Amino acid sequence: MSSWLDLKLLGSVYLTLFVIMDPPGIIPIFLALTARRGAAAMARLALQAALTSFGVIVLFAVFGDRILAFLGISLPAMQASGGLLLLIIALELLTGKTDEPEEVDDVNVAMVPLGTPLLAGPGAIVATILFVRRADTTPELAALVIGIVAIHVTIYLTMRYSVFLAHLLRPTGILVLTRIAGLLVAAIAVQLIADGVFGFIAAQGG
Repeated sequence: MSSWLDLKLLGSVYLTLFVIMDPPGIIPIFLALTARRGAAAMARLALQAALTSFGVIVLFAVFGDRILAFLGISLPAMQASGGLLLLIIALELLTGKTDEPEEVDDVNVAMVPLGTPLLAGPGAIVATILFVRRADTTPELAALVIGIVAIHVTIYLTMRYSVFLAHLLRPTGILVLTRIAGLLVAAIAVQLIADGVFGFIAAQGG
């Protein structure tokens, strides 16, 4: 561990959010929504989507516990619900039965659905809240901040150069990456559900 940065936590934050937010898997959706708008518009929308996702994640990183407390939602409930939603997403990724949204000219697709809920969805929000609860020291907080910034830089660059990446990976490559991501997301979903169940049991003193 560095004196000012928890490298292990940094890697955990980045990889967890990478798997959940799935930058390679967003390529075909981003292209479907923005491809006919031109290169300049695509670059602008990529930045807006990344900033929207970043804003939502930061909001829940700072105020997540307070929001849950105000609404009377326990973390186990959030974990279980996030796990169930992630499991649905994982099944769609594994089976290929995802809906491809059509481009709508008068709607800012960078904010919805790209920024949220496709990127900053329940899984990423729950994971962020859990990482915040683990970050007690300055090196851990630094790792959390850098990890969140790094994944959003990755997301921006992935969408910004999605045309090049799509040609490089080709449909088969993107399909393989999507299936692998589906397996990993399914595993994370099951773990979230299990953590939620055990959290309920522990809260009841079982």
